[in-house]
Amino acid sequence: MFTFLLVVQAIIAACLVTVILMQRSEGGGLGVGGSPAGLMSARGAADFLTRSTTVLATIFVILSVVLAVIASTRHAPGTIDTSLVKPASTAPAGPQPAPGSADPLAGAAKAVGNGAASNGAVPLAN
Repeated sequence: MFTFLLVVQAIIAACLVTVILMQRSEGGGLGVGGSPAGLMSARGAADFLTRSTTVLATIFVILSVVLAVIASTRHAPGTIDTSLVKPASTAPAGPQPAPGSADPLAGAAKAVGNGAASNGAVPLAN
C-alpha cells in the first residue's frame, strides 16, 4: 500500500510540474497557444490550468500527509538487539597502581622505571 501511494505521489508530482510549466507567465513560459474557440482559448486554457494546478496541489499535500502517517505508524521503533554486546571486562589493560598508594600514576612510573615503556614515550619523573 505504501509503495503504491508513493508511486501515485511521484506521478502527481510530475503532473504538477508539467501543469505549472505550461502556464503562461510574464515571459511566456512553456505555454502552447491553442485555437481561439472554447476551452483552448487563451482565457479557457488559463482557467483550466489554474484549476488543475489547484486540484493537483491539494491532492499532493493530502497524499503527503497520508504517507507521513503511514510511515510513522508502520516503522515504529522495535526492540534493541543486545546479542552483539561484549561483556564488560573487569581488569583494565593498562598498568595498575601500586597497592596502598594514593598516587594513581605510581603503577605507570614503576612500569617506566622497569623499562616497560618501549613505545618511545618520555618516562615520568621519579
